[in-house]
Amino acid sequence: MFKNYLKIAWRSLKKRPFFTFLNTFGLAIGMAGALLISLFIHDELSFDKMFADADRIYRIDTDVKFGGAEILASESSAPMAAAMQRDFSQVESTLRLRDRGSALIRKSGAKTNTKELRVTFADSTLFDFFGLKLLVGDAKTALTEPNTLVLTKTAAEKHFGVQNALGQSLLLNNTDTYTVTGVIDDLPQNSLLREHSVFMAMAGYADSRESNWGSMNYFTFVKLIPSVNAADFNEPLQEMFTRYMIPWVQKIFPGMTAESFAASGNYWEHKIMPLTDIHLYSNRQSELSANSSIQNVYILSFIALFLIILATVNFMNLSTAHSLKRSKEVGIRKTLGSNKTELIRQFLIESGMVAFISLIIALIIAMIVLPFFNDLSGKEITIPYANPIFWLIVLFTTLILGLFSGSYPAFFMSRFMPIKVLKGSGQNSVGGGKIRNSLVVFQFTISVFLIVSTLVVFQQIKFIQGKDLGFNKDQILLINDTYAAGSQVQAFKEEITGLGQVAYASLSDYLPTPSSRSNSSLFREGAMEQENAIQMQVWEVDHDYLKTLNMELVVGRDFNPRYATDSTGVIVNEAMLPVMGVTAEEALGIRITGDLDLEEKVFYTVIGVVEDFHYESLRENIGALGLFLGKSTGTMAVKLKTGNYSSTLASIENIWNKIAPGQPFSYRFMDESFDATYKAEQNLGKIFMVFTILSIFIACLGLFGLAAFNAEKRTKEIGVRKVLGASVGQISYRLTLDFLKLVGVAIIISLPIGWFAMDKWLEDFSYRIEINWWILALAGSFAIAIAIITVSYQSIKAAIANPVKSLRTE
Repeated sequence: MFKNYLKIAWRSLKKRPFFTFLNTFGLAIGMAGALLISLFIHDELSFDKMFADADRIYRIDTDVKFGGAEILASESSAPMAAAMQRDFSQVESTLRLRDRGSALIRKSGAKTNTKELRVTFADSTLFDFFGLKLLVGDAKTALTEPNTLVLTKTAAEKHFGVQNALGQSLLLNNTDTYTVTGVIDDLPQNSLLREHSVFMAMAGYADSRESNWGSMNYFTFVKLIPSVNAADFNEPLQEMFTRYMIPWVQKIFPGMTAESFAASGNYWEHKIMPLTDIHLYSNRQSELSANSSIQNVYILSFIALFLIILATVNFMNLSTAHSLKRSKEVGIRKTLGSNKTELIRQFLIESGMVAFISLIIALIIAMIVLPFFNDLSGKEITIPYANPIFWLIVLFTTLILGLFSGSYPAFFMSRFMPIKVLKGSGQNSVGGGKIRNSLVVFQFTISVFLIVSTLVVFQQIKFIQGKDLGFNKDQILLINDTYAAGSQVQAFKEEITGLGQVAYASLSDYLPTPSSRSNSSLFREGAMEQENAIQMQVWEVDHDYLKTLNMELVVGRDFNPRYATDSTGVIVNEAMLPVMGVTAEEALGIRITGDLDLEEKVFYTVIGVVEDFHYESLRENIGALGLFLGKSTGTMAVKLKTGNYSSTLASIENIWNKIAPGQPFSYRFMDESFDATYKAEQNLGKIFMVFTILSIFIACLGLFGLAAFNAEKRTKEIGVRKVLGASVGQISYRLTLDFLKLVGVAIIISLPIGWFAMDKWLEDFSYRIEINWWILALAGSFAIAIAIITVSYQSIKAAIANPVKSLRTE
């Protein structure tokens, strides 16, 4: 019997090729989009779950309010790990990581350095803690001795090869020699350590042994014993502040207590963050790697759901619309003895067949577009063809989708009364007009919502890229790792400045591109109690910093090499003024210091106030900052004049190769670095755009099919109207108007929902656009234009048909 159902289903689908194509292709597009998004979401949810005992591992975060600033740190102090291991029986083991950024590395005897982007100090517990296996070396001893390191497989292959790496020597940053004691496999792309390729022994890092509870520089992880409830560990964790932090601070502020600290409006709290939650739920300062957001997962989940619903609605809509043509078939079957159950089974098998054909097409589409989707999302997703669980999920979902898509048409058509349909009466009511109209409204409600979302996301990105940042990021070349030039770095700067296409050059340790920062507590002269602390960024710059980045002074002056006293001068930003409680003019001459524990304190005098500039993401407010004259050689910013950049870059590289032979020449442009900060938003905007287009395409497929059906159903009416003198335009207008009413209802429903949802999304940005009326109007107009274009073809085609032929056919 089942075989017979399949034969009938196949013949029925072949008999209606246009209808079958619309249903199959629409469903395939929806399934392909949902499949790609599901793979993306699965990757996002899988982060860090591959590590041993991942469900028992937590990171110690620190929330601090002190000196007028609130800090959400993903790090804690150096002695934190040892204290937890010693004081808490719930702790099985601990691990500290100290991220050092990039490093130049070469093997002993080599003259040329290579650059490793992420180099990290790590405790010797690293391997047992995360369950990492060494390809060569002994995990028990690999990082126990100072000046030893472990490489990832790719890093080892750059220098020695995996098997020959053990015992080899490497020179880091042209100064420190390390011995290779192990090689581990490359870390997975869905782990927080994915970018890290060199792990150096923490035993060789000086301040790792310090008892400074005030600095937060260490990513500290704790593994709890299996029986411990993580929530119960949070309470004793807060005791660390009173037990260790207060005694340490009392060396600087005698008499300070936890109560007086809190009375000043301050707090210092430790929290635990589950390892597997970090990627999606953590957005703190100085993360070990770039994180995503659970909000993006929710948004994409809704988009995938929308695509499937749209495709399903299409199937229902077209099936019920074409029920008029199949009403006589149902009537004859019932007359010949078919019961309702058999008819339902027949129609469900047809829908199931369409769903499985759509699955095959969807897999082909997904396979073709996957490389483009990976570029769009910045991932390396693959379709797991060899995984039986994948096929079980896909096939089961397809079966459910087929049954669900065909359920309403099957139950609807099986209710037809054979006497009525065979006599031809009641046909005008066949086809579920109200249901079809509701489904069209639903489809376009989703489509208009996605159009609004896409427009808002791109407007916010445009706002970010065009906002006045308080400095000029254009035509700024950033040369990395200039410390590699050693004592010749100033000579390199002078030679570059002498080039005709270079306006200025500046050496500094920090630039206004979002990165790790240096928070410090400073105090005004005469107000050096803890309640008067000023939390601020401390940046070392040179005399040319402000003019290279085209920063404007509000009052005061820039650093000047003619003034020897500028070595103890400081330029503060406007955000510093309310923290100090002064105006810009009053700030000049104020002296500040951070050396509270020294008998001979160094005071820095405010010589200027610079306009606020954005040095963090636009999600954050501008905080207090001070520019100090220093001798940092980390990065060189070069202001280029308009001209041939290729020629200028070649000249700069030639100077570098002459002054620092064998050292890699690495550069980037500041505007590119700034834009990279918002890569997640840019990718989200592109994904929105792609899947909005897909949703509109699916909705239009259904609307096109319904317009064709509607025109065919009204063939006689159109013929009569033409005979009575109606023009092509009048007939097209009448055929189109019904659909435009439905789209209008969809617009009225979707615009408030779209505005509310995107307003919530924009709350994550401290600097954001307002959703203007024209964005909503544009979305609505776009939807109307799409509907008109989709329907007009069928309307005009019906309107220009020969009425004689139409009436004779009827």
